[in-house]
Amino acid sequence: MLKIYELILYPWLTLAVIIFFILLKINAPYGKFFNKDFGLSLNYKLGWFIQEIVSPLTFSFFFFYGPIQKNIITWIFFSIWILHYIYRSIVFPLRMNKNNSKIPIAIILSAILFNSINGFTNGFYFSNINYYEPTYYVNINFLIGSIFLLTGIYINITADNILIKLKLKNEGYIIPHGKLYKYISCPNYFGEMLEWLGFAIMTFSLPAFIFFLWTVANLFPRAIATHKWYKKTFENYPNKRKAIIPFII
Repeated sequence: MLKIYELILYPWLTLAVIIFFILLKINAPYGKFFNKDFGLSLNYKLGWFIQEIVSPLTFSFFFFYGPIQKNIITWIFFSIWILHYIYRSIVFPLRMNKNNSKIPIAIILSAILFNSINGFTNGFYFSNINYYEPTYYVNINFLIGSIFLLTGIYINITADNILIKLKLKNEGYIIPHGKLYKYISCPNYFGEMLEWLGFAIMTFSLPAFIFFLWTVANLFPRAIATHKWYKKTFENYPNKRKAIIPFII
């Protein structure tokens, strides 16, 4: 298993870079960019649950598979991962309005593959690669990473709340306002990028940094595309609003 883990990491990192440039050219066909030409589709809520629940299940399996003893630090990392994906796979879909949105099965399968490998590389790391001392929480990287993580979670959830309230009105797409929407079109993506950057800094592990790069590879191009879509769709879209990073991009 260790050999498989070692063989995966660097190709997995390289693939993240490739996917980044592909997604700058091609929009993943779900949500506002849904494209029926991508084949059979499922209900969005069901498809989202299926693809996202794979991550906590895979991570948990490999987290418990290995000789390294668990302590308060590794349980903190475990809790961060599991709570995030319980929110993403169960709570978030349940909060969405009831609609007929679809997601292509091809996207679901690609997400299942990603979540399987990502869950494996990160879960396996904590049980087989690195032991964290119980006093690790005083390390400067743990403290700085915690700030990024908590800030990202707050931004992500508050941005989601604003979008969900708009969608519950069943009035189609509406320009979101409030909080970081004053400055960027996709604070939900910005918050998730900050969250996993914080996790990578806290754990100071290669698979966590690769996960952060994958998060950027997926969300950064989508934020750019979403920003362009808003500007094209709404004539009164705020001109000073950026796409993903306040005041910059």
